[in-house]
Amino acid sequence: MPDTIRWTRFRMANRFLRKAGASTIVQKLSAKAVLERNLIAEGDRILIAASGGKDSTVMAWALSAIRPALKKNYELAAIHISSDFCACCKKSALSQRLEEWGIPFTDLFVPVIGRLKEGEKMNCYWCSTQRRTELLKYAVENGFNKIALGHHLDDIIETFFMNMTAKGELSTMPMLLAYRKYPVSLIRPLGYVEEQQIIACAAERDILKAVCTCPYGINSKRRDVRKRIAEFTGNSGAVKRRIFKALSSGDRDLLIENE
Repeated sequence: MPDTIRWTRFRMANRFLRKAGASTIVQKLSAKAVLERNLIAEGDRILIAASGGKDSTVMAWALSAIRPALKKNYELAAIHISSDFCACCKKSALSQRLEEWGIPFTDLFVPVIGRLKEGEKMNCYWCSTQRRTELLKYAVENGFNKIALGHHLDDIIETFFMNMTAKGELSTMPMLLAYRKYPVSLIRPLGYVEEQQIIACAAERDILKAVCTCPYGINSKRRDVRKRIAEFTGNSGAVKRRIFKALSSGDRDLLIENE
């Protein structure tokens, strides 16, 4: 395809997204991510990790909404992991919204704090590992081959800088992670979507009333990294997308991983 045609299509697509509503933007970017990254295949059984927050709730809506456009038959179900430290999740509202979108809902209790050994303190990493373990276990036992997580473009960029500065390694949250030990893959359909676009979509579709926040997230190191990124990018979506593009431009695509 000639460069002039590519450039014309690029400008037309950007012009459309600038004028489109937030819900349409999230749908278009989610479908684009799924198709370009081969996140969903015919016959997939996808388990949505429904945290109760805006990101996973918007993702659940988007995966249901874009199904006709993708022209793929796939099954959706959602699981919410309740814990012994957060009781603020509006599970009844969440369950009702998911049912409206044709997504069955399951609530699973996990004693995250109760599993801590003596002397250890609660932190985001510990909670994440416990939830991920239960997600994998539930998915395998119930025949799901994909687990959908609600991480977005900003999460992926933040993780890259966190891993680089704290661990000294070039890695991030992959949009597609295929496990070797389990018959399950992780997918992140919102990888092309900025957080501000998710917030706008949630407000537009009245989703914010059904979400909650984690009491431990307030002191997260991720918030410090997020602030620093906003400072040196000027919080520009265009700059963030160029950083995101760079994650796939090297010899190894950091957004696709086999474990």
